[in-house]
Amino acid sequence: MFFSLFILTVQSQLLLGAQFNRVAQWERFEASLTSANSYANPLQEIQVEVDFFSPSGKKQTILAFWDGGKTWRVRFSPEEIGRWTFSTRATLASDSGLNGRQGEFTCVPYTGKNPLYRHGALRVSDDRRYLVHADGTPFFWLADTAWNGVLKSDAAGWEKYLKERACKGFNAIQWVTGQWLGWRGDEKGQTVFSGRERIRVNPEFCRRMDARVDALNDHGFISAPVLLWAAVWNEKEAMENPGVSLPEDQAILLAKYFVARWGAHQTVWILNGDGDYRDENAERWKRIGRAVFAYSQNRLATVHPQGLNWVADEFRYESWLSFIGYQSCHFDSTQAYLWHVVGPPAREWKTDPARPIIDLEPQYEGYRIPPGPGETNAYQVRRAAYWSLLVSPTAGVSYGGSGIWPWALRHEPPMGHPGSAIDPVWSEAIRMPGSMERKHIHDLFASLEWWKLRPAPELLAMQPGDQDPRRFIALAKAVKSDWLLAYLPAGGAITFRAEGLSRPMVVRWFNPRNGKWEVEAAVKPGTLVLTSPDNNDWVLWLGPARK
Repeated sequence: MFFSLFILTVQSQLLLGAQFNRVAQWERFEASLTSANSYANPLQEIQVEVDFFSPSGKKQTILAFWDGGKTWRVRFSPEEIGRWTFSTRATLASDSGLNGRQGEFTCVPYTGKNPLYRHGALRVSDDRRYLVHADGTPFFWLADTAWNGVLKSDAAGWEKYLKERACKGFNAIQWVTGQWLGWRGDEKGQTVFSGRERIRVNPEFCRRMDARVDALNDHGFISAPVLLWAAVWNEKEAMENPGVSLPEDQAILLAKYFVARWGAHQTVWILNGDGDYRDENAERWKRIGRAVFAYSQNRLATVHPQGLNWVADEFRYESWLSFIGYQSCHFDSTQAYLWHVVGPPAREWKTDPARPIIDLEPQYEGYRIPPGPGETNAYQVRRAAYWSLLVSPTAGVSYGGSGIWPWALRHEPPMGHPGSAIDPVWSEAIRMPGSMERKHIHDLFASLEWWKLRPAPELLAMQPGDQDPRRFIALAKAVKSDWLLAYLPAGGAITFRAEGLSRPMVVRWFNPRNGKWEVEAAVKPGTLVLTSPDNNDWVLWLGPARK
């Protein structure tokens, strides 16, 4: 495997030879501490901060976390080559095992093949429209929503799932950190935390989760955990979700524990899941975000609101918010489609300060809530993905499928979703057609300088979506370039404005169902109408002839 974890006992570190004090850049350094005191509930009684000093003198402060008994651990991902030092600071200075400890290690260049470490941690691009690695390499977000995957999977199943997803080009996995309305505990009744007014964490269960999170990065996936699920569909279900049921101070403690435990992984944090974050709720979540991400190791963070809920205005000036996450909709409705293609995702990307925009939960394949019109099919899922990628500046998109997100082990409706369609088991669901077609999306955008794309609906003389939003043509043009990309959900004609094609061009048609470029033809100057090969959905590329 690509990853090698460096573990060191702080008390003996300075006595060890230099060859033992090495960790590769962007990987994980880990040190253990042994408390001098015993604590009935360490999460509530003491906090341990660790100051890391880089070779250039920069300081980062992160939290250590309790890992059972008298054991505490600190995990850190170094971004600079050279000698690092660190020191600990506990809120109870009398605990000599946790307070005032010092150590050092050397960060060496990474020499493996894992792109997460070859290119470094994610950040926002300089123009604030998409994500890049530390070295500037663009990162096209292609995530799967395996919400229960880390919580429910066994080692063999998780390995199978990650290998399968890697083959399709997925590069991030969204998951939930603790119990919520979709998972209330394992077969033994174990949960990640317990209580409400003074919660307790279960380090034994979290150690089991460590292996799954390690595997994410080992296979080249960004780990994208939801810290606090916050759905408020009704009062009973809301109380299953820590983002709603826990008092603010306890929600902060729990989220900070997760950040301390998994923040050294290559991670993008999702603060909350599926909630309403407007009005007075926004102020609460701002406070939580500021408290939690003060210790985030410079990792990106976002929010995940409920469907058709745009909260960018509420969080736009929060320094911890790296990009705008949204949830389009699971339902086949005119209202939902209009919101998606001409509503906030398509309209508000020009508002300053700019941030990348990513649909974290579009239509789910196989999803149905009776008495709906039927299960969402691969075509609807595919259409939603291309809309998401082209109505805002292209940054990426997520996928979801019935059976996968709940990590279904039996053919039954998902927990917390009574009346939903019966899910396939996860090992069957990973082969659903829309899931297979994600590789085509990956291959298409990997062949293009996708980070240059900006929505350009003004180039169209006619928009079929004006009569039926299901036929909305999404079109984006590359900045400082002369090529464009358009998605025609029902094929047919695409009509440009008279000034659109003033020079010889080439049109190429990409089949999103099989991933093949199937037609290429020259286009004369003055051409206003191009017609797809048939009435299925197609992706059009229009640009200069290849040399």
